[in-house]
Amino acid sequence: MNVRRSAAVLAAVAVIGAATPAAADPSPSPSQAFPSALYGGTDPKYDGVWRQSLALLAQDTVGVKPAGKSVEWLARQSCEDGSFAAYRPDPTAACDAKTLLDTNATAAAVQALTALGGHDDVTGKAVGWLKSVQNKDGGWGYSPGGASDTNSTSVVVGALAAAGEKPDQVVKDGKSPYDALLKLALPCGGDDDGAFAFQPDKKGGLVANADATAAGVLGSLGKGMVVEPGKKSEATCEKAATPQQAAANGAGYLTAALTEDGGHLMSALAGAEPQPDYGNTADAVVALAAQGATAQAEKSVRWLEKNSAEWAAQSGPAAYAQLIFAAHATGTNPRDFGGADLVKQLSATGPAPQTAEKTKAADEEKEDSGSDFFGVWWYVGVCLVAGIGIGFLFTGRKKKQQP
Repeated sequence: MNVRRSAAVLAAVAVIGAATPAAADPSPSPSQAFPSALYGGTDPKYDGVWRQSLALLAQDTVGVKPAGKSVEWLARQSCEDGSFAAYRPDPTAACDAKTLLDTNATAAAVQALTALGGHDDVTGKAVGWLKSVQNKDGGWGYSPGGASDTNSTSVVVGALAAAGEKPDQVVKDGKSPYDALLKLALPCGGDDDGAFAFQPDKKGGLVANADATAAGVLGSLGKGMVVEPGKKSEATCEKAATPQQAAANGAGYLTAALTEDGGHLMSALAGAEPQPDYGNTADAVVALAAQGATAQAEKSVRWLEKNSAEWAAQSGPAAYAQLIFAAHATGTNPRDFGGADLVKQLSATGPAPQTAEKTKAADEEKEDSGSDFFGVWWYVGVCLVAGIGIGFLFTGRKKKQQP
Protein backbone atom coordinates (compact mmCIF):
# COMPACT_ATOMS: atom_id res chain seq x y z
CA MET A 1 0.00 0.00 0.00
CA ASN A 2 2.94 2.35 0.43
CA VAL A 3 3.80 2.14 -3.27
CA ARG A 4 0.10 2.21 -4.05
CA ARG A 5 -0.21 5.36 -2.00
CA SER A 6 2.76 6.97 -3.71
CA ALA A 7 1.45 6.11 -7.15
CA ALA A 8 -1.94 7.57 -6.37
CA VAL A 9 -0.47 10.72 -4.89
CA LEU A 10 1.87 11.19 -7.82
CA ALA A 11 -1.07 10.85 -10.15
CA ALA A 12 -2.96 13.50 -8.21
CA VAL A 13 0.05 15.77 -8.17
CA ALA A 14 0.27 15.52 -11.95
CA VAL A 15 -3.38 16.53 -12.19
CA ILE A 16 -3.07 19.59 -9.99
CA GLY A 17 0.29 20.58 -11.44
CA ALA A 18 2.22 20.46 -8.19
CA ALA A 19 5.98 20.63 -8.44
CA THR A 20 7.00 18.62 -5.40
CA PRO A 21 6.90 14.83 -5.79
CA ALA A 22 4.65 13.32 -3.18
CA ALA A 23 6.76 10.21 -2.81
CA ALA A 24 9.37 12.22 -0.90
CA ASP A 25 8.37 11.97 2.76
CA PRO A 26 11.34 13.45 4.65
CA SER A 27 11.95 12.94 8.32
CA PRO A 28 11.00 15.98 10.34
CA SER A 29 13.62 18.51 11.31
CA PRO A 30 14.06 19.21 15.02
CA SER A 31 11.99 22.39 14.60
CA GLN A 32 8.98 20.50 13.23
CA ALA A 33 6.35 19.37 15.69
CA PHE A 34 3.63 16.97 14.64
CA PRO A 35 0.53 16.03 16.65
CA SER A 36 1.30 13.77 19.60
CA ALA A 37 -1.71 11.64 18.67
CA LEU A 38 -0.23 10.82 15.27
CA TYR A 39 1.49 7.56 14.41
CA GLY A 40 4.91 7.82 12.80
CA GLY A 41 7.56 10.51 12.95
CA THR A 42 7.81 11.60 9.32
CA ASP A 43 6.06 14.50 7.64
CA PRO A 44 2.34 13.61 7.47
CA LYS A 45 1.58 16.05 4.64
CA TYR A 46 0.86 13.35 2.10
CA ASP A 47 -0.12 10.34 4.21
CA GLY A 48 -1.15 11.42 7.72
CA VAL A 49 -4.73 10.16 7.56
CA TRP A 50 -3.75 7.10 5.54
CA ARG A 51 -1.10 5.81 7.93
CA GLN A 52 -3.17 6.70 10.99
CA SER A 53 -6.11 4.75 9.58
CA LEU A 54 -3.99 1.70 8.82
CA ALA A 55 -2.33 1.80 12.24
CA LEU A 56 -5.64 2.01 14.11
CA LEU A 57 -7.27 -0.64 11.93
CA ALA A 58 -4.35 -3.02 12.43
CA GLN A 59 -4.47 -2.56 16.19
CA ASP A 60 -8.19 -3.25 16.22
CA THR A 61 -7.61 -6.37 14.12
CA VAL A 62 -5.36 -7.90 16.77
CA GLY A 63 -7.57 -6.88 19.70
CA VAL A 64 -5.61 -3.83 20.81
CA LYS A 65 -7.65 -0.75 21.72
CA PRO A 66 -5.84 2.33 20.40
CA ALA A 67 -5.30 5.46 22.45
CA GLY A 68 -8.46 7.54 22.53
CA LYS A 69 -6.67 10.69 21.42
CA SER A 70 -5.36 8.94 18.30
CA VAL A 71 -8.86 7.87 17.29
CA GLU A 72 -10.22 11.35 17.95
CA TRP A 73 -7.43 12.91 15.93
CA LEU A 74 -8.46 10.82 12.95
CA ALA A 75 -12.15 11.62 13.35
CA ARG A 76 -11.41 15.35 13.59
CA GLN A 77 -9.51 15.30 10.30
CA SER A 78 -12.82 15.10 8.45
CA CYS A 79 -14.24 18.12 6.67
CA GLU A 80 -17.78 19.34 7.24
CA ASP A 81 -19.03 17.48 4.16
CA GLY A 82 -17.52 14.20 5.37
CA SER A 83 -14.46 14.17 3.13
CA PHE A 84 -10.87 13.81 4.30
CA ALA A 85 -7.70 15.36 2.97
CA ALA A 86 -4.37 13.56 3.22
CA TYR A 87 -3.58 15.72 6.27
CA ARG A 88 -4.95 18.90 7.82
CA PRO A 89 -2.50 20.53 10.24
CA ASP A 90 -5.30 22.61 11.77
CA PRO A 91 -8.53 20.60 11.88
CA THR A 92 -10.35 23.54 13.47
CA ALA A 93 -9.98 25.50 10.24
CA ALA A 94 -12.81 24.91 7.77
CA CYS A 95 -12.04 23.06 4.57
CA ASP A 96 -12.26 25.25 1.49
CA ALA A 97 -11.59 25.16 -2.22
CA LYS A 98 -7.85 24.91 -1.56
CA THR A 99 -8.22 21.75 0.54
CA LEU A 100 -7.00 18.80 -1.52
CA LEU A 101 -9.64 16.20 -0.82
CA ASP A 102 -8.57 12.58 -1.04
CA THR A 103 -10.83 9.59 -1.76
CA ASN A 104 -8.19 7.14 -0.56
CA ALA A 105 -7.72 8.86 2.79
CA THR A 106 -11.49 9.14 3.20
CA ALA A 107 -12.05 5.46 2.42
CA ALA A 108 -9.24 4.33 4.73
CA ALA A 109 -10.61 6.47 7.56
CA VAL A 110 -14.06 4.95 7.06
CA GLN A 111 -12.65 1.44 7.34
CA ALA A 112 -10.75 2.27 10.52
CA LEU A 113 -13.44 4.31 12.29
CA THR A 114 -16.16 1.81 11.40
CA ALA A 115 -14.13 -1.03 12.89
CA LEU A 116 -13.42 0.96 16.06
CA GLY A 117 -17.02 2.12 16.43
CA GLY A 118 -18.44 5.22 18.04
CA HIS A 119 -18.14 7.55 15.06
CA ASP A 120 -21.18 6.77 12.96
CA ASP A 121 -21.76 10.46 12.28
CA VAL A 122 -18.30 10.84 10.77
CA THR A 123 -18.37 7.63 8.75
CA GLY A 124 -21.91 8.24 7.56
CA LYS A 125 -21.02 11.64 6.16
CA ALA A 126 -17.81 10.25 4.66
CA VAL A 127 -19.69 7.51 2.82
CA GLY A 128 -22.17 10.10 1.59
CA TRP A 129 -19.34 12.21 0.24
CA LEU A 130 -17.73 9.23 -1.50
CA LYS A 131 -21.01 8.47 -3.22
CA SER A 132 -21.31 12.09 -4.30
CA VAL A 133 -17.96 12.03 -6.14
CA GLN A 134 -18.41 8.68 -7.86
CA ASN A 135 -17.48 8.84 -11.55
CA LYS A 136 -19.89 8.04 -14.34
CA ASP A 137 -18.07 4.77 -15.04
CA GLY A 138 -18.83 3.67 -11.47
CA GLY A 139 -15.32 4.12 -10.13
CA TRP A 140 -13.22 6.68 -8.28
CA GLY A 141 -9.98 8.50 -8.86
CA TYR A 142 -7.57 9.62 -6.16
CA SER A 143 -8.97 13.16 -6.31
CA PRO A 144 -12.66 13.94 -6.84
CA GLY A 145 -13.32 14.07 -10.57
CA GLY A 146 -10.04 12.36 -11.46
CA ALA A 147 -10.04 9.40 -13.84
CA SER A 148 -11.04 6.16 -12.14
CA ASP A 149 -8.20 3.88 -11.12
CA THR A 150 -8.17 0.36 -9.73
CA ASN A 151 -6.56 1.26 -6.42
CA SER A 152 -8.87 4.13 -5.50
CA THR A 153 -11.98 2.29 -6.64
CA SER A 154 -11.01 -0.76 -4.61
CA VAL A 155 -10.26 1.07 -1.36
CA VAL A 156 -13.62 2.85 -1.68
CA VAL A 157 -15.34 -0.50 -2.23
CA GLY A 158 -13.73 -1.66 1.01
CA ALA A 159 -15.08 1.41 2.80
CA LEU A 160 -18.59 0.90 1.42
CA ALA A 161 -18.59 -2.74 2.50
CA ALA A 162 -17.26 -1.88 5.96
CA ALA A 163 -20.02 0.68 6.40
CA GLY A 164 -22.71 -1.87 5.55
CA GLU A 165 -23.35 -0.68 2.00
CA LYS A 166 -23.73 -3.03 -0.96
CA PRO A 167 -21.11 -1.84 -3.47
CA ASP A 168 -22.99 -3.25 -6.45
CA GLN A 169 -25.91 -1.00 -5.55
CA VAL A 170 -23.82 2.17 -5.35
CA VAL A 171 -24.24 3.38 -8.91
CA LYS A 172 -23.71 6.45 -11.05
CA ASP A 173 -25.39 6.58 -14.44
CA GLY A 174 -26.24 2.92 -14.04
CA LYS A 175 -22.60 1.89 -13.41
CA SER A 176 -21.31 0.31 -10.20
CA PRO A 177 -17.73 0.08 -8.90
CA TYR A 178 -17.57 -3.44 -10.27
CA ASP A 179 -18.25 -2.15 -13.77
CA ALA A 180 -15.27 0.18 -13.42
CA LEU A 181 -13.01 -2.61 -12.17
CA LEU A 182 -13.99 -4.99 -14.96
CA LYS A 183 -12.96 -2.36 -17.49
CA LEU A 184 -9.54 -2.17 -15.86
CA ALA A 185 -8.96 -5.95 -15.95
CA LEU A 186 -6.71 -7.32 -18.68
CA PRO A 187 -8.16 -10.17 -20.76
CA CYS A 188 -6.87 -13.72 -20.76
CA GLY A 189 -4.64 -14.96 -23.54
CA GLY A 190 -1.58 -12.75 -23.10
CA ASP A 191 1.57 -12.60 -21.00
CA ASP A 192 -0.32 -10.79 -18.26
CA ASP A 193 -3.41 -12.99 -18.04
CA GLY A 194 -5.96 -11.61 -15.61
CA ALA A 195 -3.95 -8.69 -14.22
CA PHE A 196 -5.43 -5.30 -13.46
CA ALA A 197 -4.06 -2.01 -14.75
CA PHE A 198 -3.84 1.07 -12.55
CA GLN A 199 -5.47 3.23 -15.24
CA PRO A 200 -5.66 3.09 -19.04
CA ASP A 201 -2.66 4.69 -20.70
CA LYS A 202 -2.94 7.69 -23.00
CA LYS A 203 -4.04 5.46 -25.86
CA GLY A 204 -6.57 3.60 -23.73
CA GLY A 205 -4.40 0.52 -23.39
CA LEU A 206 -4.09 -1.51 -20.20
CA VAL A 207 -0.70 -2.30 -18.69
CA ALA A 208 -0.45 -4.94 -15.99
CA ASN A 209 0.36 -3.61 -12.54
CA ALA A 210 0.91 -6.00 -9.62
CA ASP A 211 0.00 -3.41 -7.00
CA ALA A 212 -3.22 -2.54 -8.81
CA THR A 213 -3.92 -6.26 -9.25
CA ALA A 214 -3.72 -6.91 -5.51
CA ALA A 215 -6.12 -4.00 -4.97
CA GLY A 216 -8.37 -5.13 -7.81
CA VAL A 217 -8.73 -8.63 -6.40
CA LEU A 218 -9.90 -7.26 -3.05
CA GLY A 219 -12.17 -4.71 -4.67
CA SER A 220 -13.74 -7.29 -6.96
CA LEU A 221 -14.42 -9.48 -3.96
CA GLY A 222 -15.99 -6.55 -2.09
CA LYS A 223 -13.33 -6.77 0.63
CA GLY A 224 -11.46 -4.18 2.63
CA MET A 225 -7.96 -4.29 4.09
CA VAL A 226 -8.78 -6.88 6.74
CA VAL A 227 -9.80 -10.29 5.42
CA GLU A 228 -10.23 -13.83 6.63
CA PRO A 229 -8.70 -16.71 4.66
CA GLY A 230 -11.02 -17.67 1.82
CA LYS A 231 -12.01 -21.17 0.83
CA LYS A 232 -9.18 -22.85 -1.08
CA SER A 233 -9.57 -22.47 -4.79
CA GLU A 234 -7.64 -23.16 -7.96
CA ALA A 235 -8.66 -21.09 -10.96
CA THR A 236 -7.63 -20.75 -14.57
CA CYS A 237 -7.95 -17.49 -16.43
CA GLU A 238 -11.34 -17.11 -18.06
CA LYS A 239 -13.26 -14.20 -19.50
CA ALA A 240 -14.00 -11.82 -16.63
CA ALA A 241 -17.74 -11.55 -17.04
CA THR A 242 -18.21 -11.15 -13.27
CA PRO A 243 -16.24 -9.47 -10.49
CA GLN A 244 -15.63 -12.87 -8.92
CA GLN A 245 -13.99 -14.17 -12.09
CA ALA A 246 -11.92 -11.01 -12.37
CA ALA A 247 -10.71 -11.60 -8.81
CA ALA A 248 -9.83 -15.21 -9.63
CA ASN A 249 -7.95 -14.11 -12.73
CA GLY A 250 -6.08 -11.48 -10.77
CA ALA A 251 -5.10 -14.01 -8.13
CA GLY A 252 -3.71 -16.23 -10.86
CA TYR A 253 -1.58 -13.39 -12.18
CA LEU A 254 -0.26 -12.61 -8.69
CA THR A 255 0.56 -16.26 -8.04
CA ALA A 256 2.57 -16.45 -11.24
CA ALA A 257 4.40 -13.20 -10.48
CA LEU A 258 5.24 -14.27 -6.93
CA THR A 259 6.44 -17.67 -8.07
CA GLU A 260 8.66 -16.15 -10.75
CA ASP A 261 10.37 -13.81 -8.29
CA GLY A 262 10.94 -16.34 -5.52
CA GLY A 263 7.86 -15.65 -3.43
CA HIS A 264 7.85 -11.86 -3.53
CA LEU A 265 7.11 -9.05 -5.94
CA MET A 266 9.73 -6.72 -7.37
CA SER A 267 9.51 -2.95 -7.48
CA ALA A 268 8.88 -1.31 -10.81
CA LEU A 269 9.59 2.35 -10.11
CA ALA A 270 10.93 4.21 -13.12
CA GLY A 271 14.63 5.01 -12.96
CA ALA A 272 15.29 2.76 -9.98
CA GLU A 273 17.01 -0.59 -9.76
CA PRO A 274 14.48 -3.42 -9.29
CA GLN A 275 14.40 -4.65 -5.72
CA PRO A 276 12.05 -6.65 -3.52
CA ASP A 277 8.75 -4.87 -2.99
CA TYR A 278 7.74 -5.72 0.56
CA GLY A 279 4.61 -3.59 0.76
CA ASN A 280 3.06 -4.88 -2.43
CA THR A 281 4.01 -8.43 -1.49
CA ALA A 282 2.08 -8.00 1.75
CA ASP A 283 -0.88 -6.64 -0.21
CA ALA A 284 -0.68 -9.60 -2.57
CA VAL A 285 -0.75 -12.00 0.38
CA VAL A 286 -3.98 -10.42 1.63
CA ALA A 287 -5.54 -10.54 -1.83
CA LEU A 288 -4.56 -14.17 -2.41
CA ALA A 289 -5.80 -15.24 1.00
CA ALA A 290 -9.14 -13.52 0.40
CA GLN A 291 -9.50 -15.27 -2.96
CA GLY A 292 -8.60 -18.66 -1.48
CA ALA A 293 -5.17 -19.01 -3.12
CA THR A 294 -3.83 -19.91 0.30
CA ALA A 295 -0.84 -22.00 -0.75
CA GLN A 296 0.97 -19.10 -2.41
CA ALA A 297 -0.21 -16.67 0.25
CA GLU A 298 1.41 -18.80 2.94
CA LYS A 299 4.67 -19.14 0.99
CA SER A 300 4.88 -15.40 0.53
CA VAL A 301 4.06 -14.57 4.12
CA ARG A 302 6.91 -16.88 5.16
CA TRP A 303 9.19 -14.85 2.90
CA LEU A 304 7.99 -11.67 4.56
CA GLU A 305 8.68 -13.15 7.98
CA LYS A 306 12.31 -13.68 7.00
CA ASN A 307 12.97 -10.51 5.05
CA SER A 308 10.69 -7.58 5.93
CA ALA A 309 12.02 -6.41 9.31
CA GLU A 310 14.40 -3.73 8.04
CA TRP A 311 11.87 -2.40 5.54
CA ALA A 312 9.16 -2.12 8.18
CA ALA A 313 11.46 -0.35 10.63
CA GLN A 314 12.39 2.21 7.98
CA SER A 315 8.86 2.65 6.62
CA GLY A 316 6.93 3.04 9.86
CA PRO A 317 3.35 2.44 11.01
CA ALA A 318 1.69 1.76 7.65
CA ALA A 319 4.27 -0.93 6.90
CA TYR A 320 3.72 -2.65 10.24
CA ALA A 321 -0.01 -2.49 9.59
CA GLN A 322 0.39 -4.10 6.16
CA LEU A 323 2.35 -6.96 7.68
CA ILE A 324 -0.27 -7.40 10.39
CA PHE A 325 -3.00 -7.57 7.74
CA ALA A 326 -0.97 -10.21 5.86
CA ALA A 327 -0.39 -12.19 9.04
CA HIS A 328 -4.07 -12.05 9.96
CA ALA A 329 -5.16 -13.13 6.49
CA THR A 330 -3.00 -16.25 6.65
CA GLY A 331 -3.53 -17.18 10.28
CA THR A 332 0.05 -16.22 11.17
CA ASN A 333 0.81 -14.93 14.65
CA PRO A 334 1.65 -11.20 14.30
CA ARG A 335 3.23 -11.24 17.75
CA ASP A 336 5.79 -13.79 16.57
CA PHE A 337 6.36 -12.80 12.98
CA GLY A 338 9.76 -14.21 12.13
CA GLY A 339 10.66 -13.63 15.77
CA ALA A 340 9.33 -10.06 15.79
CA ASP A 341 6.30 -8.71 17.63
CA LEU A 342 4.60 -6.60 14.95
CA VAL A 343 1.92 -5.46 17.37
CA LYS A 344 4.46 -4.11 19.83
CA GLN A 345 6.49 -2.51 17.04
CA LEU A 346 3.43 -0.79 15.60
CA SER A 347 2.32 0.48 18.99
CA ALA A 348 5.77 1.93 19.58
CA THR A 349 5.31 4.32 16.63
CA GLY A 350 2.49 6.20 18.35
CA PRO A 351 0.73 6.81 21.68
CA ALA A 352 0.43 3.83 23.99
CA PRO A 353 -2.83 2.01 23.26
CA GLN A 354 -5.53 1.86 25.90
CA THR A 355 -4.90 -1.85 26.34
CA ALA A 356 -1.33 -1.11 27.37
CA GLU A 357 -2.42 1.76 29.60
CA LYS A 358 -4.93 -0.47 31.39
CA THR A 359 -2.37 -3.26 31.78
CA LYS A 360 0.11 -0.85 33.31
CA ALA A 361 -2.52 0.56 35.66
CA ALA A 362 -3.57 -2.96 36.66
CA ASP A 363 0.03 -3.92 37.42
CA GLU A 364 0.49 -0.82 39.55
CA GLU A 365 -2.75 -1.51 41.38
CA LYS A 366 -1.65 -5.09 41.95
CA GLU A 367 1.62 -3.89 43.42
CA ASP A 368 -0.20 -1.47 45.69
CA SER A 369 -2.71 -4.14 46.69
CA GLY A 370 0.12 -6.50 47.58
CA SER A 371 1.79 -3.88 49.74
CA ASP A 372 -1.49 -3.05 51.45
CA PHE A 373 -2.13 -6.72 52.10
CA PHE A 374 1.11 -7.18 54.04
CA GLY A 375 0.69 -3.79 55.65
CA VAL A 376 -2.70 -4.77 57.05
CA TRP A 377 -1.41 -8.08 58.38
CA TRP A 378 1.50 -6.27 60.04
CA TYR A 379 -1.02 -3.99 61.70
CA VAL A 380 -3.15 -6.93 62.84
CA GLY A 381 -0.08 -8.67 64.27
CA VAL A 382 0.83 -5.63 66.31
CA CYS A 383 -2.72 -5.41 67.64
CA LEU A 384 -2.77 -9.07 68.63
CA VAL A 385 0.49 -8.76 70.45
CA ALA A 386 -0.95 -5.84 72.33
CA GLY A 387 -3.95 -7.98 73.29
CA ILE A 388 -6.43 -5.77 71.51
CA GLY A 389 -9.43 -7.73 70.21
CA ILE A 390 -10.32 -6.30 66.85
CA GLY A 391 -11.93 -7.70 63.73
CA PHE A 392 -10.20 -7.94 60.43
CA LEU A 393 -11.29 -5.31 57.92
CA PHE A 394 -9.46 -5.04 54.63
CA THR A 395 -10.10 -1.50 53.59
CA GLY A 396 -7.60 -1.31 50.73
CA ARG A 397 -5.63 1.44 52.44
CA LYS A 398 -2.68 2.95 50.59
CA LYS A 399 0.84 2.84 51.86
CA LYS A 400 0.63 6.35 53.20
CA GLN A 401 -2.14 5.14 55.53
CA GLN A 402 0.03 2.43 57.04
CA PRO A 403 1.32 3.22 60.52
